[in-house]
Amino acid sequence: MYQKVTLDNGINILTEELPHVRSVAIGFFVDVGSRDETEEISGVSHFIEHLMFKGTDKRSAKDIAETLDAVGGQLNAFTTKEFTCYYARVLDEHFDLAVDVLSDMFFNSKFDQQDIERERNVILEEIKMYEDAPDELVHDIFARSMWNGHALGRPIIGTAGVIANITREQIIDYYHKYYDPSKLIVAVAGNIEHNRVVNKLQPVLERKKSNHSNRKLVLPTPHRDVVCRSKDTEQVHLCIGTPGLKLNDDNYYVLQVINTILGGGLSSRFFQEIREQRGLVYTVFSYHTSYHDAGLFCIYAGLSKENIDEVLELVLKQIWDIQNNGCSKEELQRAKDQLKGNL
Repeated sequence: MYQKVTLDNGINILTEELPHVRSVAIGFFVDVGSRDETEEISGVSHFIEHLMFKGTDKRSAKDIAETLDAVGGQLNAFTTKEFTCYYARVLDEHFDLAVDVLSDMFFNSKFDQQDIERERNVILEEIKMYEDAPDELVHDIFARSMWNGHALGRPIIGTAGVIANITREQIIDYYHKYYDPSKLIVAVAGNIEHNRVVNKLQPVLERKKSNHSNRKLVLPTPHRDVVCRSKDTEQVHLCIGTPGLKLNDDNYYVLQVINTILGGGLSSRFFQEIREQRGLVYTVFSYHTSYHDAGLFCIYAGLSKENIDEVLELVLKQIWDIQNNGCSKEELQRAKDQLKGNL
């Protein structure tokens, strides 16, 4: 059972004690992601995530990398469309060290111009790598066509044109605007008591002043479209889908079950019908992605060009069947058990 403390500046501290392990995981979750960006600075959330590892007044980039490595710990981060996370995992005896490193990165990063230029090149190479992976790129193309003109439809990593021209001033302005204490949740789980966590974190976090800013959500408008991008590849990468459900929708878990039945694993209808019985694809699956106010439901297949029409027909047939005939009791129970087992 987790425990929660909210500091005067709005920072939430969540803990869950797990006495049967010897490690501790610490995550700094900030309520900002690529949906908070304008098109002119698309990718800045991800850019800042990279820059957080490049040095503070107390630690160089090498120091940050070596400090937790030296005690067998892990340090990493990731950016999503609605939040960014910086996290560490260490043995319980090194909890204080992990907090010191994470809090120093989070509040004291320098954003030095030389580091920005180096990391700009790293991200441009990352974009090139992504462009060379059509099985990943197609999902961004799908989201962009569904929510064209909205931040949720843009790639988290940004575009080469924007990343090449973004300035230090834009980066720092965005950081100060959105990395507000009221947007921060610190979550800790492992072999550590709640009071020890609070006693360590509270003096570090409570001195940070907050503007208590709230995110202003702009609901995306879905578009119907057919988008093709030509690349010299052996396979066609296909996405077909619809708007989905927001995170707190009453039917969220219903859709999760439907998704599992249709394309959520080796026993799913798509996999069994399209790959196992007919051999038309190597990969086929479906997924549902939810945000605060919107969602996407997508079906993906990697296949040869000559099989597109037949695969599309089989996909639509299965969707029609579950709409009109539902599913068997066995399918329903298997999907429920699969979802519970994946928690």
